[in-house]
Amino acid sequence: MFKKPLGHLKTSSALRSSDRRKLKQRVVSTFGCSAEDGDVLVPEGIQSIKFTTHMDAPGVAYLDADDTPLWFSLGKAGDDLIPTVYTLWKRPELLPFVTTPSQVISILIGGADLMRPGVTSYIPGLQKGQLVAVRRLIGGASPKVSPPLAVGHMALSSDELKEDHKGKAVLITHTWKDHLWEMGPKTEPPEDTPLTAPDEESGIVDANGVSNEPAATPERKGPVYTPAEVSQLLHLALVQSIGTSPPSSFPVPSNTFYANYVLPSRPAFPDLVLSPATNSSNLDSVALRQEISLKTSSHKSLAAFLKAAEKAGLIAVKATPKQKNDVMVTSVNAAHPEVANHRQFPTVREVEEREAKKEARKEELSAKEEARGSMLEATELWKPHMHTVPLFVDWGLSTSEQYTFPELKRIFNDWLEAHPEAINPHERAYISLKVPAASSLVAAAYPPNKKGTPPAPEFAKREDILRDLIKQMQPWYEVKHANGERVTRKKGTLKPVNVALKIRQGRKAATIITGFEPFEMAVNPEEMAEDLRKMCASATSVAPGPNRQLEVLVQGKQAKAVVEYLVKKGIPKNWIQTEDQTKGKK
Repeated sequence: MFKKPLGHLKTSSALRSSDRRKLKQRVVSTFGCSAEDGDVLVPEGIQSIKFTTHMDAPGVAYLDADDTPLWFSLGKAGDDLIPTVYTLWKRPELLPFVTTPSQVISILIGGADLMRPGVTSYIPGLQKGQLVAVRRLIGGASPKVSPPLAVGHMALSSDELKEDHKGKAVLITHTWKDHLWEMGPKTEPPEDTPLTAPDEESGIVDANGVSNEPAATPERKGPVYTPAEVSQLLHLALVQSIGTSPPSSFPVPSNTFYANYVLPSRPAFPDLVLSPATNSSNLDSVALRQEISLKTSSHKSLAAFLKAAEKAGLIAVKATPKQKNDVMVTSVNAAHPEVANHRQFPTVREVEEREAKKEARKEELSAKEEARGSMLEATELWKPHMHTVPLFVDWGLSTSEQYTFPELKRIFNDWLEAHPEAINPHERAYISLKVPAASSLVAAAYPPNKKGTPPAPEFAKREDILRDLIKQMQPWYEVKHANGERVTRKKGTLKPVNVALKIRQGRKAATIITGFEPFEMAVNPEEMAEDLRKMCASATSVAPGPNRQLEVLVQGKQAKAVVEYLVKKGIPKNWIQTEDQTKGKK
């Protein structure tokens, strides 16, 4: 499938937290792994990228933050989620496997499927269409197997593998050293491991259908359910799913029915439902929960499990016309006595949903905290200057500091409280500027420094006097992060970032961003241009404007997207102004 380079590769984009949780839940449910493994196999920062194969089949690949492909799906629906060899090297037990000689691996890498004569051993109970890994078998007194080197779907069941006939055994989708693997770090496979059986009761079957004795496995710690107990718990999970969350429509593929309804309905605390006969002390519900699967049950295969359920009258199944070894679940019996008398228990789905909600709340709080920390606060300041310096000296205040508007208003009100004679007794909103105490204030707010400057008024409103005083002071501004980190304080008037829609040469509309220099701790022009190019899918550029300030240009009317981008970068919305200069122009 990936023997040639991928085509039509789109720009990768990070998954939203909600989409990552959905993908993680899909992995946990489909492959029966723990939530902890889900965090490893679907890490934070995971990205998606669309592609087409050399056969024009569409697909989506999921990459980690280092661009290592972890998962992929093919087809427009993307129903089949497939792990890459990089993922299987982390968790080799994720898929059942078949083995093949070393010389066959190079043939598979070349793009061939695994033929029946090339299978040396396999896990029993494999179904046609089931996803499997292919490993290299190294024979000898102590046989070893390589880590998974290819992934594909069974072309026939393991029962059919026993028959002596030719044809394909596994339809290969992805291999080590193919072009999907080359998108990653191109690391070598891990070391080979001793050939072991998947459980304690059945060995790996060789190509002739003969069971091999399993190699010795380390003693497992803690309580362990017997296969019969696991089967009983899976049966209860089926009953629970029929009574609480059955499929809304039928028929349902057997694998989908098992993965989406039975597995999520397993008891979250199995020891409270059925205590293991082997050990009844120091029970670990999480560890027990992970043991409840078909491979540890007495059924060994999904077909056997469904057949037993049908015999019990809980479900009805029907073989598919084209694939005799595959079945569809056609109905469930919600009126069955077992369903009616079933005592419900907390399920794996409920626990995982609670954990997902808790994780989502944590992520939301963390995102809000991070957003607050990245938000900028912009403050206008004024410093005593020229005619206002004597006034601040008279008031006993520093002439080298910069003052905010609230501080200046408080200082002015303090002066009024100290000089009530300046307040007009008939209209307290007005101040008399003819009283002796106001002489220094008049000299500062209304200096006769220009020919033709009107004289100071006899009476003026408080806010007008304060406004005129501030006009005589030197403007400064301060920009800082909301958490107090990185403070920028500069001389000059703080103006909003300007986002203007204009008609440029060629009569095409463009969005031009200027005046972002005061917020340089949040944005720089080159990065802004590149981000907006991807976000708006438009051409962008950075160039000096008419007043020698840099301007970022985005083709098209993109004001809304630009404002959203600037706010996301931390610039307060009240310090962003937009204007449309294209109205009336054609």
